[in-house]
Amino acid sequence: MTKLYLAIPCYNEEEVLRDSAEKLNNKYNEMMAEGKISPDSKIVFIDDGSKDKTWSTISELHKENPVFQGIKLTRNRGHQNALLCGLMTLKDKADAVISIDADLQDDINVFDEMVEKYENGCDVVYGVRSKRATDTFFKRFTAEAFYKILNKMGAKVIFNHADFRLMSKRALEAFSMYKETNIFLRGMVPLVGYKSDVVKYERAERLAGESKYPLKKMLALAWEGITSLSIQPIRMITWLGAIIFAISLVIIVYSLVRFFIGATVSGWASTLCSIWALGGLQLLAIGVIGEYIGKIYLETKRRPRYIVEEFLED
Repeated sequence: MTKLYLAIPCYNEEEVLRDSAEKLNNKYNEMMAEGKISPDSKIVFIDDGSKDKTWSTISELHKENPVFQGIKLTRNRGHQNALLCGLMTLKDKADAVISIDADLQDDINVFDEMVEKYENGCDVVYGVRSKRATDTFFKRFTAEAFYKILNKMGAKVIFNHADFRLMSKRALEAFSMYKETNIFLRGMVPLVGYKSDVVKYERAERLAGESKYPLKKMLALAWEGITSLSIQPIRMITWLGAIIFAISLVIIVYSLVRFFIGATVSGWASTLCSIWALGGLQLLAIGVIGEYIGKIYLETKRRPRYIVEEFLED
């Protein structure tokens, strides 16, 4: 039987944690009773430097039931690093690890299908939303644009997949060789390249608390994904520069022709517009290049992506 671990990053989740823990425990008991997973399977919460009672709740759950374990980070490192910590800590303990958010908006009832696909030879099983009926039009539009832009920019991701997935021990071992500091897991996991499949599900509404990915953070995550996995923005600047240079040659020829036929007029408006346009383009180019240089700077420091303060095991 598969020894299945869950990696659940948590940040200020005290409102939903006990309810989520009860649902997960019931699901685990059901799967164990049916012989689908090993009795040694565990549910592991990763506290990402929460400011509320998240860690004390995790500690209480661990004392009440050994199926629950907890990892406490020394400080808030962000969802991606907290999830990475869980995956890397558990890769030597489990046959497979499923990552899921603490609010359980992702459907835990597809665990069975994920495990079945794993046992049939898949090393990665992606949870993919079948539809976005519970989202507002704005949320649905921006989310779909998010995936399309990422793929267009060279960051290849699974459409409508976030961080709900199963990874085998072999896939996690391979993934541990990716040592970069700037991480975007949903774009990095497909790079592993082992056999994969998807399970589709409908996402539920959040039970309580607030989404940890409002529009501002989604935009930041998209930019992180693009700049971490692709140099497409720099290539776009190169092509844009080449186009503007070609246009400038045409304008020079046109200006010389107008000069020699004596038809020149003072064009302060066009000059002013050109200065502002080129100035803005140069600042944009410098900003994008600076973003990449900043990432190189952070990578060369080789700082730890997370530090574990405490691990509640058996």
